[in-house]
Amino acid sequence: MSLKSQRRLAAQVLGVGESRVWIDPEKFEDVSSAITRLEIEQLIRSGAIKAKPEKGVSRGRARVRRVKHKQGRRRGPGSRKGSAGARTPEKRRW
Repeated sequence: MSLKSQRRLAAQVLGVGESRVWIDPEKFEDVSSAITRLEIEQLIRSGAIKAKPEKGVSRGRARVRRVKHKQGRRRGPGSRKGSAGARTPEKRRW
């Protein structure tokens, strides 16, 4: 049996997206019989339904790029977007 409606309700109650709702496979029967918000809330309290943690964006690549920049890499003509005056203003260069 599909748990699509239970997953949707749980997502609304937990305040997360449907893909972040975890349903305990061992409590499948209990979850499939739950059809109201109240029943879903009880299952959340009992631990049969949980919200998966958010996935962040790794800063690792950005840190490596910053180190390379400090070493003078990644500054060639192919990496430049602005004009010379935009990259180091005339006022600062003077």
